[in-house]
Amino acid sequence: MERSEVLRNLGEVSRPWDVLIIGGGATGLGAAVEAASRGLRTVLIERFDFAKGTSSRSTKLVHGGVRYLEQMNVTLVLDALRERGYMLRNAPHLVRNLGFVIPTYDFFALPYYAVGLKVYELLSGKLSLGPSKALSRQRTMELLPGVKSDGLRGGVLYQDGQFDDARYAIALLRTFQELGGTAANYTEAISLIERGGKTVGARVRDAESGEEFDLLAKVVINASGVFTEQILAMDPGSASGPLLSVSQGSHIVLPRSFLPGDTALMIPKTSDGRVLFAIPWHDSVIVGTTDEAVPKSSVEPRALAKERDFLVEYVARYLGRQPKSAEVLSMWSGLRPLVRKGSGSTSKLSRDHTILVSETGMLTITGGKWTTYRKMGEDVVDRAIDVHSLPKTASTTAQKKLHGWIEQPVAGATEWEKFYGSDLPALRTLLASDARWNKLLHPRLPYRLGEVVWAARFEMARTVEDILARRTRALFLDARAAVEAAPLVAGILAEELKRSDAWRENDLQSFYQVAQGYVYEES
Repeated sequence: MERSEVLRNLGEVSRPWDVLIIGGGATGLGAAVEAASRGLRTVLIERFDFAKGTSSRSTKLVHGGVRYLEQMNVTLVLDALRERGYMLRNAPHLVRNLGFVIPTYDFFALPYYAVGLKVYELLSGKLSLGPSKALSRQRTMELLPGVKSDGLRGGVLYQDGQFDDARYAIALLRTFQELGGTAANYTEAISLIERGGKTVGARVRDAESGEEFDLLAKVVINASGVFTEQILAMDPGSASGPLLSVSQGSHIVLPRSFLPGDTALMIPKTSDGRVLFAIPWHDSVIVGTTDEAVPKSSVEPRALAKERDFLVEYVARYLGRQPKSAEVLSMWSGLRPLVRKGSGSTSKLSRDHTILVSETGMLTITGGKWTTYRKMGEDVVDRAIDVHSLPKTASTTAQKKLHGWIEQPVAGATEWEKFYGSDLPALRTLLASDARWNKLLHPRLPYRLGEVVWAARFEMARTVEDILARRTRALFLDARAAVEAAPLVAGILAEELKRSDAWRENDLQSFYQVAQGYVYEES
């Protein structure tokens, strides 16, 4: 369905929706799939693009959280390990098992981590991804080529999950649509509608046309992530005062030569108590993350100089050489919405989720982590059903296969093509339909011109940034290559969406402004 038709239908609905969800990140999309799967007429709006914020800027891990076990948050770890298993089972084209090695340089560290990771493994039960193992010094160096060998005593291997976060979000979007749900990006809630002391909908604005209209619903769910408090401020029934502490996590991306094996590196405790990873991803290496408190939320967070220095320092310390500026292919930051519970550093705040119900009946769900998105959706829809007396039905999403599910990858699929899952044959047909579309966007990127067309037609992509940041991962993998490919993408997208030359140029300039934050510059 064309976006214009979606918006027209939204504005013309004569009866209220059952559920209106504000926010199109992992939490909102998870809640949308949950509600629609229970037969509730559900609409989701997102003021930017789906997964524009935190949900596309993760460390790409599907995990229980080893450090949460050390903090004795066993409930969170159990939930996350169970959900990790569901994600791998329900979206095998997007989630995979990955080995992680903790190198040990202290006599007592090897048995300490070996025991802890055995507990982590056992907690996952039937959904375990494989056994953990203590490693010799030689085997550790074989699995982590180039790891610092001076003082190395051995290591511990354990199994966890990895995924492509933005592509997973698009799979949730497509699944929601297939369940009969309606979603619109670039559609902002500008105020809430209150009648008789109850929140019954939202006034929304289409960012593309400027048109405003009302969306009425029996239940309004605020799932706006780090912008949760902005929606709460619109609701007179919500408690005043700060709810969230915002933490920033930054990453850098390096060539695969920095970690040429197929195993990830985990540093369980840096000098300031953080956990750090170096992870193979899309034929590159992600290094992250940091944990810095920031005073407020922003749409495009930028890495602080001390974060850049910290990451580069640890690459040099553990991977043998310091990256040159040109070797840092991309750099990005994401914000975590952490629910305030006492004082202390953001790294100590819980990653559990919180559900609030205001006096007007609006529900807010915030906190949590990508791996527990489905459980968050189940919990908030359960609560909505109870509070608003909706028909009670059991959750089925733990067994719900997501859009693109396929038992085995399509024959001959490249590493990137596997992420399309069962859509790949249709994509290949599209690429073959026009001689232009099977050409690469850029020599350093695996994406083809026809994927721009596919994203516009089937994945609601509206801008160059949507294409290069989230439908493909070009901006996250090689920011300079993405900038060089942008004019070509803008031309194809303008043609597909029937946009003017002026629109194309404006969109291109908007992308260049965003992309500046992904290009690494030495501090």
